[in-house]
Amino acid sequence: MKILWFMFLELLSSALSLDNGLALTPPMGWLTWQRFRCITDCKKYPEECISESLIKRTTDIMAKEGYLAAGYNYVVIDDCWLEKKRDANNRMVADRQRFPSGIKALADYVHGKGLKLGIYQDYGTKTCAGYPGVLGYEEIDVKTFAEWDVDYIKLDGCNVDPSKYDTGYPAFGKLLNETGRPIVYSCSWPAYQDNPNYSSIAKYCNLWRNYEDIDDSWASVKNIMQWFAENQDELVRYAGPGHWNDPDMLVIGNFGLSLDQARVQMAVWSILAAPLLMSVDLATIRPEFKEVLLNEDVIAVNQDPLGKQGMRVWTGSDCEIWNRELADGSYAIAFVSLREDGAPFTLEASFDDMKISKKIYKVKDLYNDEKTTFCDIQGKFETRINPTGVRFYKFTPICI
Repeated sequence: MKILWFMFLELLSSALSLDNGLALTPPMGWLTWQRFRCITDCKKYPEECISESLIKRTTDIMAKEGYLAAGYNYVVIDDCWLEKKRDANNRMVADRQRFPSGIKALADYVHGKGLKLGIYQDYGTKTCAGYPGVLGYEEIDVKTFAEWDVDYIKLDGCNVDPSKYDTGYPAFGKLLNETGRPIVYSCSWPAYQDNPNYSSIAKYCNLWRNYEDIDDSWASVKNIMQWFAENQDELVRYAGPGHWNDPDMLVIGNFGLSLDQARVQMAVWSILAAPLLMSVDLATIRPEFKEVLLNEDVIAVNQDPLGKQGMRVWTGSDCEIWNRELADGSYAIAFVSLREDGAPFTLEASFDDMKISKKIYKVKDLYNDEKTTFCDIQGKFETRINPTGVRFYKFTPICI
């Protein structure tokens, strides 16, 4: 009887697990929340309100200006897209003024440009902004998303008893599986728990928010970096193709980060194998920030097929070294300065500091500020980092 019971549990687990073949590298795209929040007054803020106009405009820019070609292929609507009440059949309804064509027509438009559409909901009775949540309507909502040809679901965790997360999120994922439509599943499950069961979360979600919401500031980016570093021994075990830790959106190109700090976020998020979800007005972004977001060498690190999340491997002098092993045997190494003393800092690092084997390496600067050099086993590697900045390199072993 015990054998039969364990077989039943294994079958049940297999039936519930996500296993959708998606997000084999960290998802890339654009998301409304950080830049546009819950702006719903389209008369007062016509270029910033959450609307089909904003989604179409962003889709067009992504298709035309190199973002799609670089790998950013999801356009995701966050909170505040709904009417405040469901319709007579208990179905969700997109705000009729701001989304007059409906979500299905919007999905068709996005797909017609070669991109994919994502959308937000919440596992509770209401979303974090007070719109209808999925609790009690899970089946009809999943069916509706599939009928609308949605490609990505972000499921938040406001307004619900936290004890329901461990069963509710897997059950919602099971419903997504049953639609037969490939839908990336982004969970906010662990961000609301003190001791998340990451083994279970990684089984049922393609990506998951681990920690607090990011703000458009260096203090917030730095805080998230430190939290991930302090918890990395637990987190890295669960990241890999199809399932990723999510430190939240890229705030590059908004108001809170300098160019150096934007480079730090892009570098560290790539080391972390994090989803690259921009949240910026692509119609007004300055060229130097666009260049950071479209850096093909840095994106290649993020999208490395080995799917191994990197780690912070050294700290000292208010600086850090972050290392990620890549599929070709190379290492992506970010030298980050947290110093704010107004002058570049020279950091000298040994092979042990960088946690790389003692070989001869070709060293390529991924931000192209320096010429490609070589590093041999005889000495240390020296680099000079701007305050709150980064030097980001690919160390490729060479044979002689």
